[in-house]
Amino acid sequence: MKLSRFSRAAFLVAVLHTAGAAETPAPAPAPAAGAAPCIAHIYHQFDFWIGNWSVTEKGKPAGSNRIDRLLDGCALLENWVGVDGSRGHSLNFYDRGRGVWQQTWIDNAAGALNLTGQFKDGHMVLSGMSIDAKTHAQRIDRITWTPNPDGTVRQLWDQSPDTGRTWKVLFDGLYAHKMP
Repeated sequence: MKLSRFSRAAFLVAVLHTAGAAETPAPAPAPAAGAAPCIAHIYHQFDFWIGNWSVTEKGKPAGSNRIDRLLDGCALLENWVGVDGSRGHSLNFYDRGRGVWQQTWIDNAAGALNLTGQFKDGHMVLSGMSIDAKTHAQRIDRITWTPNPDGTVRQLWDQSPDTGRTWKVLFDGLYAHKMP
């Protein structure tokens, strides 16, 4: 059976998400009746990103980002403001039914991303398919957040137009806590 370009890309993303499934933690159990719903450690794997941040890229200001915990600890809300006037928000949460982290992003240019993934080996890595608004070509977006020992966070966003054969860096930012 011949797969269309979309089917090949969707298949690759599915393979990427299931690769290493034996290493993927089991989904978090449902909390006991009356217990706080999101207290298990897995719900706090992305807590290193919480804060009010100044963001730079190659040493130059890129924007600011505020990440807040909400919904009784079950989600993180991102509030991005770029130096170029761009704005965006994401909702991030651990989906215990699927055993993955989920990010849904929307910005003021109607850009949207739906990413899923895991915290593994000291990095939060989320990926998913998107469509180029101009060419309508499909691509894979992959964003990796790495907490650094000095309290900063590196966010690397790369993208593949060819189902993962090649990757192009779209953003390589460094998050530093804003001074109060």
